[in-house]
Amino acid sequence: MKMRYFERRKARIEIIPMIDVMLFLLVFFIIVTLQMIPDAGVSLQLPTSSQADTLPHPKFTVNVLPDGTIKVKNQVMTPDQLTAMFQADGAPDKTDLTIATDKTTPFQDFMSVIDAARKAGVSDIGIAAQPAPSGS
Repeated sequence: MKMRYFERRKARIEIIPMIDVMLFLLVFFIIVTLQMIPDAGVSLQLPTSSQADTLPHPKFTVNVLPDGTIKVKNQVMTPDQLTAMFQADGAPDKTDLTIATDKTTPFQDFMSVIDAARKAGVSDIGIAAQPAPSGS
């Protein structure tokens, strides 16, 4: 009787766990990529300015529609809700905010957003504008 202590087995590559890992990585990178896409906002006809500068992407973009509706990340908010959101951010004094309004938006609606931000302690407020045509 001959005993084999070291049997030779043919090596196998397990493909199913590798597919699981690859699908997990794919889902992970898709979710991370979607989180990195900035808020596009709403389509507004921005006012023009000859002194418009390009600013880095703000933490919050508040859109004020012509009818006075305030939108942040596709959610309609009141000025009080806006103040609460900025206060819940953790450090409102370090929050970057850009306000985008349509040309036809009443100035009082624009000021209500600024008041809500200042009430929360936000001090870095930018105003979105289109650069004026170079011919003017």
